[in-house]
Amino acid sequence: MDFETLLNESSKIHGHLCPGQVLGVRMSILGLQEIGVSDPRGADRKKLIVFVEMDRCATDAVQSVTGCTLGHRTMKFFDYGKMAATFFNLESGRAVRVLAREKSRDRAKELLPGHADVHKAQLEAYKVMADEDLFDWRPVTVELDVADMPGRPLSRVRCDRCGEHVQDCREVRIDGATLCRACAHGAYFRTIENDPDSCHREHRVHRDGRQQPSSHKRTLP
Repeated sequence: MDFETLLNESSKIHGHLCPGQVLGVRMSILGLQEIGVSDPRGADRKKLIVFVEMDRCATDAVQSVTGCTLGHRTMKFFDYGKMAATFFNLESGRAVRVLAREKSRDRAKELLPGHADVHKAQLEAYKVMADEDLFDWRPVTVELDVADMPGRPLSRVRCDRCGEHVQDCREVRIDGATLCRACAHGAYFRTIENDPDSCHREHRVHRDGRQQPSSHKRTLP
């Protein structure tokens, strides 16, 4: 895999070139080599799963190089806030976690001392630094549930509280009730009641679990 070509492709997808892009591309090249995947977007695309631990620039680079995406269920996101990713070969079972070293920033300054643009210096240094200076990496084991694999949804159930449907075994069972995670543990959003711009379908559920005929509410201009 040609580094400059991959970096150019990644920066186009991301929208600009930055140190995070360089780290993400190099992290991906290293991780793929370690697990024996040479053609991630071609012949090897069905044997690769990537776990990313940050929602920053490097993640776009990992997606660009590996071809793994959330929509294909080949990229898994864990919000750890760490500049790290794990590359998992489904065929061989080999997995490697690659972590960007914090000391790589200091090493970049040493390589290009006195550079007027610190950001630019960091970017250029990351291109030429040894893998050992940029990353720590080690083999790991990964447990991947069948419900997390690519393919068609294995299940689809209705939440007893909000009436919305949940796929891929993401429901929660509490005191005999089937709930979505938002109802069980709290959602990231809050509903605005009586919003004139809303369009929603109300769900009313009998005590015996049967759903009542629902009404469709919509406010027209």
